Amino acid sequence: MSVVDTDVVVIGAGLMGHGIAQCAAQAGCRVRLWGMSREEVESALARIGASVAKLHAKGRVADPPAAVVARIEPVTEFERCAGAGIYVESVVEKLDVKQEIFRRLDALAPAPALLASNTSTIPISRLAAATSHPDRCLGMHFTSPVPLMPVAEVIRTAATSDDAFARGVAFVRALGKEPIAVHKDLPGFVFNRVNLPSTVEAIRLVELGVASVEDIDKAMRLGFGRPMGPFETADMVGLDTGYYALCSLHAESGDDKFRPPDLLRRQVEAGHLGRKTGRGWYQYDAAGERIGMAPPP
Repeated sequence: MSVVDTDVVVIGAGLMGHGIAQCAAQAGCRVRLWGMSREEVESALARIGASVAKLHAKGRVADPPAAVVARIEPVTEFERCAGAGIYVESVVEKLDVKQEIFRRLDALAPAPALLASNTSTIPISRLAAATSHPDRCLGMHFTSPVPLMPVAEVIRTAATSDDAFARGVAFVRALGKEPIAVHKDLPGFVFNRVNLPSTVEAIRLVELGVASVEDIDKAMRLGFGRPMGPFETADMVGLDTGYYALCSLHAESGDDKFRPPDLLRRQVEAGHLGRKTGRGWYQYDAAGERIGMAPPP
């Protein structure tokens, strides 16, 4: 990376945002982590510190945890995000919210800066259209949990410059991830065009009474070698995140294989969003440890 690319701003301090910020700090970048409130960013820093400490104890991060966390500056005023080399947006999976972020970033980011989105489903060209510099916009889709997963998609649009795309690939590599180059701005890109239909089918199997949540997770872990089954993964990421991703991908593609199942919709409407609320497909204690199956919504 160039010198300017070691100065990173992450917009969004949720699960994905603070994970991206952590990886950038571990790679030696100066990071500004923007959140909606002081409580949100301080909570994100606490989670980052705990995560880095675990990785340091296992020998996976060389720097002391305090040194890594010290590279991250929490900010809540958007204007304090000016002057970075790379911006990674990681807010809720809603087109209008992300477009507004891109409009604001376009106004304060210096001309060479990259504007990247961690969207999992929304075409990058829809976000780039909100800016006056679509040539510097691209997708940078990480997978959860970001500090542990060794891969990320880098997505270009028809307008993305070769230089911007190359810098995006280099940044992902600098974070210790293997980049997956996506050369066509198709909704859902690669990961979710493959993964989300299997999640939809898993939920439908539960709706039909074919198998239980627990047994389907077990089948995917033991039969396909996945570290987590689809329901365990959904609880970690947040059922609302998955629901919004499916809504977006269904709207963008018009393909019913991405239509969110009614059972998922009811979970979200009931506020059963996974670990962060203590109940999703499973139930969790105050520390986020799984304690059993959740009753159906």
